[in-house]
Amino acid sequence: MPSKNMLPKGQRHHSVRKEYRATRGAEPVPEVVIPVLDLEDDGDSTFEDGVRTFSAAAEAAGKRLDAYLAQAIPDISRARVQLLIESGQVRVDGKDGKAKQKLVGGESIEIEGEPQPPPLHAVAEDIPLDIIFEDQYLAVVNKPAGMMVHAGSGATDDERNRGTLVNALLFHLGKLSEVGGDLRPGIVHRLDKQTSGIILVAKDDSTHRKLGTMFSERRVEKTYLALVHGHLAKDHVTVNLPIARDLIRRTRMTTRRGASDPGSRSAVSHVSVVKRLKTPYGPFTLVEVKIETGRTHQIRVHMQSLGHPVVGDFLYGAPHHIHADPPVKGDDGLELERNFLHAAHLVFVHPKTSETMDMRSPLPVELTSFLAALEAGPEQKVGVS
Repeated sequence: MPSKNMLPKGQRHHSVRKEYRATRGAEPVPEVVIPVLDLEDDGDSTFEDGVRTFSAAAEAAGKRLDAYLAQAIPDISRARVQLLIESGQVRVDGKDGKAKQKLVGGESIEIEGEPQPPPLHAVAEDIPLDIIFEDQYLAVVNKPAGMMVHAGSGATDDERNRGTLVNALLFHLGKLSEVGGDLRPGIVHRLDKQTSGIILVAKDDSTHRKLGTMFSERRVEKTYLALVHGHLAKDHVTVNLPIARDLIRRTRMTTRRGASDPGSRSAVSHVSVVKRLKTPYGPFTLVEVKIETGRTHQIRVHMQSLGHPVVGDFLYGAPHHIHADPPVKGDDGLELERNFLHAAHLVFVHPKTSETMDMRSPLPVELTSFLAALEAGPEQKVGVS
């Protein structure tokens, strides 16, 4: 029976060969990169009577107003841009802006009020918390995967300020340092949402500042365990590649913008092989990573740069499903609903007692279960959560 997708009988001689030949070897047209605006820099904009004024970049030509502003202004969502436009807070060449209107570049754009809403005040919430160490100055906690450290600065309602580590800390520890602001009390450093493990929390401002100095001066030893795809060729490798925001996919970071790019920040990761695994699902490597810096997504981006993405890290190229190799009939594969990345070891000098603090956290059960399932193979799967 003919496929419903076939061309009508009289048109089946038609071929795309001619079009293919015409475009064969042609380079794909690169997506236009929108320059990022620094609204605090008078070179890009002016700020008077609560109104920010700047000119649309030439690269904005053909783009919708809401899409351009979401790309040009760091840390502002498209939804937030649309709210500003709908409330009449955005004007283009003196007229109220429309989200769908197309720009030509060079227009005068005014934004009245703050592009971001005022931050929320974090509230205490009764959430279970694994506290490894606590005294009157600081605490060391074991964050589970799936929990955000704190709500984002763009949060617009109380529902966004629920279920975070900060909410749990306020309930269990009470007062925390205020150096990080109302939304991030006590938070000295962070872990990605889908990364588990050790995180250090300050209870007072003095302790927070001293710990912050230790981190900035690289006097805190941070070690992670990660499972990555493939076998690393060398037992030890140092990745010294600067990291910057990906200008096309803004949720990602990248090593491709180079050290000379003003948006790049130095990043150094030391990777050591713990175990190379030959499994029914293919080759994997369990690695230990010590980081000198703490850039956003640092280990994930650096492992991708080596061609060995972290298992479960879909944002940086890891597959959603891992199938047996060679395929096994009836095998539905393995899937990990988080990154196989765990902050396992933290060493620092206590800022008040001068005692060396050596904090460790074992791999959580969902990661040890996944490793067992990986090595057992599709015919003897064990429970994987």
